[in-house]
This record gives sequence, C-alpha cells and structure tokens, in this order.
Amino acid sequence: MILASEFCARSTDIWQIVGKILFVFKIVIPLLIIIFGMIDLGKAVISSEEKAIKEATSSIIRRLIAAVVIFFIPTIVGAVFSLIGEFNEDQKGDYTICKDCLVHPYKDATCSSLHVD
Repeated sequence: MILASEFCARSTDIWQIVGKILFVFKIVIPLLIIIFGMIDLGKAVISSEEKAIKEATSSIIRRLIAAVVIFFIPTIVGAVFSLIGEFNEDQKGDYTICKDCLVHPYKDATCSSLHVD
C-alpha cells in the first residue's frame, strides 16, 4: 500500500513525463501561435483592407497573451505545489518531488534519485 506521503516519490516517472509534455507545450504552442498570427497579419496587410488589418492585429494580441500564459504554466504549477506543500510539513518533501519533476523534468538527478521502489 502506498502511503500518502510517498505518492510523489513512487510516481516520479509519471510526473517527469507530464513535465516533459508541459515543457514541449511551453515551447511549441507559443511558437505556433506567433507564426499563425504573423500569417494572418500578413494576409491582412496584403489585402490592404483596414478592417482586416484591425481584426488581425487584435487577433495577434490575443494570441500573444495566450502564448505568454502557456509559457508560464510550469511556473504556475510549481507555485501551486509550493503552496500545497506549505499546508502540511510532513508531506512537504513529497510535494517538492512532484514539483521538481513537473517543473524541471530534464534534471534527472532531481527526479530519478528521489524515486522510491
């Protein structure tokens, strides 16, 4: 039976995979949003319609805001885990393991060394 205080330590592989997925999303999605926004704005400028340019400009601003939010998701997740860890000192170390594996998935020393069999 897995104790609640050992949950993150026993599931570091899962947390690390989720962290790697978040890392990829953090890079790829903002780039795609910016590229598509530039394409839309380019089409609007080529069409020379003022209404299309205004719509494309407002669209690219919304996309840039979304890109910034997506980029900071791992930081937000880390902050949430830090807050949760503050509630219970007994489980703070376990929450730290979850946070480290999510926020820093490519630092194998942080995640893999803490894995409990």
